[in-house]
Amino acid sequence: MSALRVARNKAVFFTYSIKDEHGATVEQSDMPIGYVHGASSNLLEKLEQALDGRSIGDVVEVIVEPKDGFGEHDPALTFTDELANIPPELRFVGAEAQMQNEDGELKTFIVTKIENGKLTVDGNHPYAGKSVTYRATITEIRAATPQEIVSGCPEGQALPPIH
Repeated sequence: MSALRVARNKAVFFTYSIKDEHGATVEQSDMPIGYVHGASSNLLEKLEQALDGRSIGDVVEVIVEPKDGFGEHDPALTFTDELANIPPELRFVGAEAQMQNEDGELKTFIVTKIENGKLTVDGNHPYAGKSVTYRATITEIRAATPQEIVSGCPEGQALPPIH
């Protein structure tokens, strides 16, 4: 019997780490996350391609440039305002605020800086404009159910956070 391989409509689980341009780990999950290969999982295309055909225990490492991942940093998504104009519950670095545009679309902004009486929020993905390296270790592969194929993620899981 041959080992299961990552292929279309397989539920794939993996642990991962993400390193920045300097080799520092900026994100890591030792708890496996799952997605359905070839379905609408929102997993980065370059990472999904690297996982294709691999087996349990395989480790893949992929460098994701801005154009292949999170895009370039958009200065139009960064705003600074007087601290006095900001609600107290948002006055710390890392706080998240939902903002709505004129079309009714919601976007999450993160407080990135507080200095000289001003607070800055950024709506860019934290990795926008950066090259990052994903290292994923496959922990499980199984056939996906019809419902999982439609949703793009295994039952009981949210869509992968690394998208």
